[in-house]
Amino acid sequence: MSARAENILANLIANRFETMPDLPVLTIEGAGARPDEVRTYRQLWQNGQRLAQALLKQGLQPGDHFALLMANHAEFVDAMVAASICGTVFVPIDPRTKGDKLAFMLENGRCKGVIAADYALDNLTAVRGQLSDLAWVIGLRSNEQAKTAADYRGVLPYEVALSDEIPNLDIATRNPESAMQLIFTSGTTGDPKGIILTHRRYCDTAAVVLKLFGYAKDDRPYSGLSLTHANAQVITLGASFAGGLRGVLSRRFTKSRLWDITRAYGCTTFTLLGGMTTAIYSEPRKENDADNPVRFVISAGMPAAIWEDFERRFNVQIVEFYGAAEGGLTVKPMGVGPIGSIGKAVPTLKYRIVDEAGNDCPVGTGGELLFRHADGSPFKVEYFGNAEASAKKCADGWLCMGDIVRQDENGWLFFEFRKGGGIRHNGDFVNVAFVEKVIAECPGVDDVYVYGIPAASGAPGEKDVVAAVVPKHGTALDPQSIFRACRKKLEPNFVPSYIQVLDQIPKTASEKPQDRFLIEAFQSDKTRVYVES
Repeated sequence: MSARAENILANLIANRFETMPDLPVLTIEGAGARPDEVRTYRQLWQNGQRLAQALLKQGLQPGDHFALLMANHAEFVDAMVAASICGTVFVPIDPRTKGDKLAFMLENGRCKGVIAADYALDNLTAVRGQLSDLAWVIGLRSNEQAKTAADYRGVLPYEVALSDEIPNLDIATRNPESAMQLIFTSGTTGDPKGIILTHRRYCDTAAVVLKLFGYAKDDRPYSGLSLTHANAQVITLGASFAGGLRGVLSRRFTKSRLWDITRAYGCTTFTLLGGMTTAIYSEPRKENDADNPVRFVISAGMPAAIWEDFERRFNVQIVEFYGAAEGGLTVKPMGVGPIGSIGKAVPTLKYRIVDEAGNDCPVGTGGELLFRHADGSPFKVEYFGNAEASAKKCADGWLCMGDIVRQDENGWLFFEFRKGGGIRHNGDFVNVAFVEKVIAECPGVDDVYVYGIPAASGAPGEKDVVAAVVPKHGTALDPQSIFRACRKKLEPNFVPSYIQVLDQIPKTASEKPQDRFLIEAFQSDKTRVYVES
């Protein structure tokens, strides 16, 4: 067997191809509507070789960028391997992205080509004429719609782009510090920024979380999160690669089928982010809630208000973590530390909590969380083509997280709110988790997210509380019943000022609610906004 350093993705896959070629490392479940997509290490390596050759035929050179515009398909992962083999850089983009934002991401990412699922081709076609660098488009059949790549002018069908023969290309990526992908921030407060994620960072982080989160050799991870987000890519897919686990993904997140998927595939762990936890908690209770194979849930943002009830109801343990695609990581292992904590910094990092003046905050006082490497070396983040933002993110060698946290006397960290995003109402900071718990338990509620808008009083720094609520399908929701429940169970300043009824809560690919779209809907459609009688 060749000795390849596993800090380059193609090396890792090549090693596993030699040692465990037929292990089904990835299954993308078909949701009952299509056959499952399965990839062994052999298939990943061979498909990666074929696609790498296709990329070279399209004219890509080492260091060139191409985009992946699709939900979770096995071909997405084939493309990750292919890019690593031929030394190119892939740029994952949420396939729902359209218009100026899509054009910006493709242009800003200097993408010379796109591999797009057919359901994303209409949006891509609409902006293609604006993209001076875009030379080619390969279209992937999804079996989700009647139109396919062959129906679009200037789009090469995926199956035509790949040759039947499997080439034997050398791995062109030699330097683990070279870019593996350009992964965009959500862009909820401005234009998205492309984070350069290196091979070393991806592979090393995947190996670290495998140990820190408590994966065992027989665990089977699951995620419904998008591969366009670092969570699914690293914590589920990357950990499966590093540990030789049999990972399972859904093409898209589905809360209604979550527990059935874990039972059907024997999944022992899955990942959740933020508002996903409340959405799952709001599902009607079932007698078999606790009858599932899940051992632990990896969560980023489990509200303390529902934490213990969630564990009891579903017979699971929570591993809580905090991190960002740019870096920084804390972990609270299962059964250790106080409920509600985001854990402690991993051993490779040290941290500070600072006030607005940059002074260290005392225990129990909230401030911005900063990270630095434990050996004292400065943190470096590179936003592609944006030196100013890169320098600001790592001022004085510290990674500025932009989140307000506090620590207790034992060093456990607690997330409070996004810097500039806390909800202060009548002088009190509102803990939205308690509000969301009460509303999620109301009959007829399918999803809820609480956010703030500038206070009608005009008081500086004050916000009014808005609860965005999605009714269960076919249910006539009574907003006043929600106000009554909140008035009965919450302190007065926590009671929402408004109930906003929506068909769905706009979210990013990582299931993060998007406040700016909620605020736009709040302002433009007052017929669906209610105040307490």
